[in-house]
Amino acid sequence: MTRSTAVSFFAPGPRLILLLALWLLATGSALAQQDSLGGIASKLSRYQQKGPYEKLFLHLDRPLYLSGETMWFKVYAVDGTYSKPLELSSVAYVEVLDAKNQPVLQGKVSLKNAHGAGSFALPGALASGSYTVRAYTSWMKNFSPETYFSSAVTIINTFTVSGAAPAKDSASVDARFFPEGGNLVKGLSSKVGFKVTDRAGKGIAAEGKVLNAQGAVVATFKTLRFGMGSFTFTPAAAGTGAYTAVLTLNKNQTVTRKLPQVYEQGYVMRLQPSGPDQLMLSVDATSTQPETVYLLAHSRQKTAVASRLQLLNGHAALAIDRKQLLEGISHFTLFTADQKPVCERLYFQPTARRLAIAARPEKTQYTVRDKVSLQLSTTDQQTQALSANLSMAVYRMDSLNSGSAASIGHYLGLTSDLRGTIENPEYYLMATGPEAAEASDNLMLTQGWSRFRWEQVLAPAPFAHLPEPVGPLVQARLTHPGSDQPRTGVIAFLSSPSRIIRLSNSRSDDNGIVQFEMNHFYGTQDLVLQTDPQQDSTCRITLLSPFSTRFASATVPAFALNTSFQPDYTRRHVQTQVQNVYYSKYRNRYVVPRADSLAFYGKPDESYLLDKYTRFKVMEEVLREYVPGVVVRIRKDGFHFLVADKLNKTIFSDNPMVLLDGVPVFNINKIMAMNPLKIQKLEVIDARYFHGAAMYKGVVSFTTYKGDLEGFQLAPQVLVQQYEGLQLQREFYAPRYETAQEKQSRLPDMRNLLYWNPEINTTAGAPSTLEFYTGDQAGRYLVVVQGLSDTGLAGSTSFTFEVKQAL
Repeated sequence: MTRSTAVSFFAPGPRLILLLALWLLATGSALAQQDSLGGIASKLSRYQQKGPYEKLFLHLDRPLYLSGETMWFKVYAVDGTYSKPLELSSVAYVEVLDAKNQPVLQGKVSLKNAHGAGSFALPGALASGSYTVRAYTSWMKNFSPETYFSSAVTIINTFTVSGAAPAKDSASVDARFFPEGGNLVKGLSSKVGFKVTDRAGKGIAAEGKVLNAQGAVVATFKTLRFGMGSFTFTPAAAGTGAYTAVLTLNKNQTVTRKLPQVYEQGYVMRLQPSGPDQLMLSVDATSTQPETVYLLAHSRQKTAVASRLQLLNGHAALAIDRKQLLEGISHFTLFTADQKPVCERLYFQPTARRLAIAARPEKTQYTVRDKVSLQLSTTDQQTQALSANLSMAVYRMDSLNSGSAASIGHYLGLTSDLRGTIENPEYYLMATGPEAAEASDNLMLTQGWSRFRWEQVLAPAPFAHLPEPVGPLVQARLTHPGSDQPRTGVIAFLSSPSRIIRLSNSRSDDNGIVQFEMNHFYGTQDLVLQTDPQQDSTCRITLLSPFSTRFASATVPAFALNTSFQPDYTRRHVQTQVQNVYYSKYRNRYVVPRADSLAFYGKPDESYLLDKYTRFKVMEEVLREYVPGVVVRIRKDGFHFLVADKLNKTIFSDNPMVLLDGVPVFNINKIMAMNPLKIQKLEVIDARYFHGAAMYKGVVSFTTYKGDLEGFQLAPQVLVQQYEGLQLQREFYAPRYETAQEKQSRLPDMRNLLYWNPEINTTAGAPSTLEFYTGDQAGRYLVVVQGLSDTGLAGSTSFTFEVKQAL
């Protein structure tokens, strides 16, 4: 008989396998038959089942911060296909990156029920500039960094604003050209999308013409909305640089750019509306021989159209019902008969489904230190009440806070499936008519991308990163000393000194990687990584960072201090410093999660609180007098413990797993030399204990009063390293002015952020009521509410109110 129990952190095993198996059952039926595309659609469906599409969205409390302030955020985790809350990951990795993609802040945020909340205290020395806040999960690291959530924020260091010089203006212009379907092909008419932007990424107006090698004009064009547009022409020559675009900007500035390479042979795909509810897709090829090609359209990995096309005289066409496509962005991909992708085109269908959030205060004007009460309710578009999970921020508007933060509806419905920064995403979701449809089409032509490469789908390889369903995975690499050659098949042990006894083990794979799944691991703690010296005493252990080292190609918006905003810089600086002086004690208050105090081995067979017994000064006497389940033996190499196997009524011949505050100790002599007066508790498991990749001949666990090893010296080959676990959730503090005495308090209240609540739950019944108080600053305040329903409807709303000084 063997003994086992639930553990608080352990190596990935059956639980993770079961979770993925349940995902397979939940996402679709078995694919017993091949589809009409030679198996392409089936392979995509299998890929979708094996690789769940996960997205994160962060609601940031404000678009601009001062160094020294606190950045607050709410994390929403959703299924990327239908935007429903997805409980695949329990950890979100959030980073603040500077303009060079160097992380200045990093944190691990706990996700429960597909959402979580976190914060960053921005260092006072942080330089002014544009920064990027990005977020992803371990599972998302298997895909392009373009899939990570990303949002630009501005941080200003007001200690240096007065002496900082504005950034030099730049007249640089970015002009790019994108053939529909992917390539320009000689002799085939092609639609070419283009985008012209300034150095800040904003679209600018331009007119242009396309010249051939002889300087003759073969096409003209003009930008439409947001600096984008398209034109059609037929290349008559092949090669790189066969055609040049000359653009004329405002102030008669001229910019010249080469068009993409023109190929001698290939395919061109065209997608255009052919009726109110129909699209027409046409394919042209240079070859006039009959040829079979495949067309597959998918909406975020959900197959919508799968059709076999026969090219006759180099041409084929297919009518498509728009109702076959999901709302949002769909990908149309053309494959040759040997399953090689040759053309891809994006199409956007605005969503009509969104979460309607009703949020209004009882009045539009307040005095300082006044109570604000508002009611929140959530419905669908048909005003049917829905339950939803929301977050809300209330902050003072001024010239610095004039920008807007990312919206969950815009992100999930559009921008998360596109590359780069989208100017005014609300336009594409709300505007209607021919102009809006043309603008959306130009956006699809110029900023499309794929979450995956088709090579991954058609010839899938194992995913490198596992999901983290119950806690963060800690990874380390074992190598031979003095080299990077991996040590394989070696069991490593992970622990953290504590009165809560936790231990994990893992066997190194072919790359020398060991990984440990950790649960309820919060804050910064010491991790202890080691191997059993009897198995391996020389390997080098390197703890690996869980943060991604790949970055999206999007550029950070240019930053420049505006001298006309100097009064606002000064005002915000004074406000922030006043808050830091009078309310600093409230800045770092945390909600401490409840921890499971049960040891990883469960209830012990023997437990001794040594203060209840006569205290001895020698450890050997303690064990011989009080602990009948542990036999002490002295051999040539020193002391050994032999645990009584009560189940089989015998004694194990080998040492048990000996722990000190949860840390394995393989040298029994060192334990025996320890002062027993430092030990508060001793526990024994008197049976074989199977634990992950290891089997122990019993367990003997010593616990000190403080759980900090009490100065015990670990072996030199043991790796001890500080490691930051999950963020402790910082409490948002705001004064309340419920009584006359509180309103007359002489403590100044200069809050810029009046209120932040990341956890608001509405029900299908009565509206939810929220209350907060204004501060001492008069002005206009913006309320932003965002959230997600259980059914996957995303929505946001905002409104303003005034605060005036009392008469």
